[in-house]
Amino acid sequence: PVSSMPAHSSAPEGASGEVRVHRPAEARAHVRAQGSDVQAGDRALDAGTILGPPQIALLAAIGRGTVRVRPRPRVVVVSTGSELIQPGEQLARGQIYDSNSFALTAAARDAGAIAYRVGAVADEAETLRSTIEDQLIRADLVVTTGGVSVGAYDVVKEALTAIGDPDEEGGIGAGSGVEFRKLAMQPGKPQGFGSVGPDHTPLLALPGNPVSSYVSFELFVRPAIRTLMGLPAETVQRPTTRAQLTADKALTSPQGRRQYLRGVHDPEAGTVAPVGGSGSHLIAALAQADALIVVPEDVTSVEPGTEVAVVLLG
Repeated sequence: PVSSMPAHSSAPEGASGEVRVHRPAEARAHVRAQGSDVQAGDRALDAGTILGPPQIALLAAIGRGTVRVRPRPRVVVVSTGSELIQPGEQLARGQIYDSNSFALTAAARDAGAIAYRVGAVADEAETLRSTIEDQLIRADLVVTTGGVSVGAYDVVKEALTAIGDPDEEGGIGAGSGVEFRKLAMQPGKPQGFGSVGPDHTPLLALPGNPVSSYVSFELFVRPAIRTLMGLPAETVQRPTTRAQLTADKALTSPQGRRQYLRGVHDPEAGTVAPVGGSGSHLIAALAQADALIVVPEDVTSVEPGTEVAVVLLG
């Protein structure tokens, strides 16, 4: 018998008594085996794992006081255009609200970055250059939107085309270079890419039309952010699938350009339906979409019922 004090006893503390055991305790009952969670030699976490509360608990539980990590990239989003004003202000003739900087900042955070928004820089090359230079101290990646086409006020192109001047000392142009190209895609034909500043900070210059800007972000900026995070290659791009097109009429697409149309995907039915038109200013249609319908460069018409490639945005 185990020495104890009877439950009904009023004996003072420290007095001895007896308790009767009516069944034996099973071997190792209520004893957690050493190594039953993670054994020596097991891989606790794969490289590229995002550290949330459970992962941090595991690291502490196995005694790791420190671990090598890739920090969340810091992304600075700069929108350009003298016609832009901030939501909540009163619109004047010839003005529009700045939606791109809000959309891209939210998209950068959704991709896993720490994002900073710098909205509505006027169409002045020197102002943009100084703005970007000021932001480099907190940027691992700079994203601009607007001013990359061939218009009279394409300030980003004007400000950044020649910033790789080897004679320039310090500042934004030291050791830098940004190229501007016309890509075979719609929306998002004009694009710029390169690096700026003494630390060669990557810069991606996106078009100014809202849909063009967002589609370009999904295709080019999001993969860059997730690559900087060290995530596995299979999670860098948005997932893709194939679905049957449901539409009232055939979709048309320009020859030689890969088109990305907004769509609503039904995973249970295996279908995707276009939403809104192809105009790159139609934000309402973009807000309803959860997918992009991809029409290849060599296809100019897609009939309803055709199986198409789909990029899943959700």
